[in-house]
Amino acid sequence: MSTIWVRFVWLLLAITLFVSLPISLFYGLNWGLAAAIVCLLLLLCWHLLHLHQLMGWLLASLNSPVPRGRGVWEIAFAELHRRVRIRQGQQQSLSETLEHFRRAIQALPDGVIAFDRHHRIDWLNERAETHFALSAATDRGQALTNLIRHPDFVSYLDSGRYTEPLIYRGGRVDGLTLMLQIIPYGDDQNLLVSRDISQIERTETMRRDFIANVSHELKTPLTVVAGFSEMLADGDEIYGMAEIKNYLKLIREQTVRMQRLIEDLLVLSSLESGGPAPHEERVELEPMLRSILADAQALSAGQHVITLSIEAPSALAGYANELRSAFSNLAGNAVRYTPSGGSIEMLWRVHQGIGEFVVTDTGIGIGAQHLPRLTERFYRVDRSRSRETGGTGLGLAIVKHVLTRHHATLEIESTPGKGSRFAARFPGRCLLN
Repeated sequence: MSTIWVRFVWLLLAITLFVSLPISLFYGLNWGLAAAIVCLLLLLCWHLLHLHQLMGWLLASLNSPVPRGRGVWEIAFAELHRRVRIRQGQQQSLSETLEHFRRAIQALPDGVIAFDRHHRIDWLNERAETHFALSAATDRGQALTNLIRHPDFVSYLDSGRYTEPLIYRGGRVDGLTLMLQIIPYGDDQNLLVSRDISQIERTETMRRDFIANVSHELKTPLTVVAGFSEMLADGDEIYGMAEIKNYLKLIREQTVRMQRLIEDLLVLSSLESGGPAPHEERVELEPMLRSILADAQALSAGQHVITLSIEAPSALAGYANELRSAFSNLAGNAVRYTPSGGSIEMLWRVHQGIGEFVVTDTGIGIGAQHLPRLTERFYRVDRSRSRETGGTGLGLAIVKHVLTRHHATLEIESTPGKGSRFAARFPGRCLLN
């Protein structure tokens, strides 16, 4: 670039001499000097014009185009234009990198809040907005402790000991449990990472309740079996044959109860495991429902009037064993919770493109407060009656999972003292001609 300017200076002197020397020879030295001064003034104006363009460009916005010039200024502006292109390319690259980083942060399943040593928020992602009920638009620059005032969090933030995470409950979002971890980085900068562990906590609670319920359900029959077995083992000669038969009958009843509980647990575990579903098949409903009717009549032992209506021959796309288990549980529950002399109606119909298996009974009924929890494992409205009738408390949980796998729903209507109506409803895509 310096070589160009040297050439430009020599060219300028050459032009001045070329103009002034002839005038000096013909009109005198004064006129020659005047011509040289005029040439220099014109060149100065020309340079001032380009300098004005340069100053205007420097004072304009960063995206303004580089001005165009002539001569040496064209070379200078071309060099500026090259540098501007380089800067724009670097800026575009930085913008793309920043955008990729922003998208990556937004895509994280965890909430992330960046804050400085004064606990002021620099930025946060959408997940953090959800976790703490914050807004990136209005809460940037605010102090964390002004927005998250829970005493446990404030103590954790002020302690400076961030090796262990904080389990955060009772925040601004009801029912949410978060695991918080503060990660220092840079110069007095920090990241607050939040992870939603609500489902993990619920699962852990369910696991503890499940173990406690299974232990409780097995304890009673095992106690009966162990007690009568010890009595008979200690000396069966002191008992009459009628007593021995009665004890053996009770032992058998409790053994069957444990077997049924274990079978239901295995079925429920298989449904909840999330493993591959069995091969879908065509399930003819009429023979299945007539078999379930026979089982229900055997369970009733003549104490109820049980009927089955099949309005139209139908078949479902699904898994025969699972459907039989679900329908049998609905029918069996109706028998168990209907007093002697009551009636139970089973119905299959197709109504407005929806297949329905409906079980209606005249049993004891269920209070409205219990209906939302009926499909929970081991949930019973009347525990004593359930044990008397041999229920395991898992039937409706199995029904719910089976219907979910078949894209079906369970609708329950019940009135205490009058009876209940359970309807398994299958969408049209499950029905086969």
